[in-house]
Amino acid sequence: MPLPDGADEDAAWQRLDKFLFHARFVKTRGLAGRLIAAGSVRINRQVTEKPHARLRQGDVLTLALPMGVRVVRVRAIGKRRGPSTEARLLYEEIAEQPP
Repeated sequence: MPLPDGADEDAAWQRLDKFLFHARFVKTRGLAGRLIAAGSVRINRQVTEKPHARLRQGDVLTLALPMGVRVVRVRAIGKRRGPSTEARLLYEEIAEQPP
């Protein structure tokens, strides 16, 4: 799928561990890597154990976190780890759909 004029292919995706850190699901990228390596993260219902997995806008993440399972849709790719109000704009909570 071609990108619009002026769009950078690198800006169209982000590493999974970096997104989890920017969106404030974890405190460090190291913790994100351990969470992913443990098989606690799914991208579009597919388990991934790769912190470098490419995450794009519209992808659905299922996260098995210590405080419970969260299902979110990626709304935007973050450029930095900002305040929680900014991080909250990177994703939207979605209800888990029955199979």
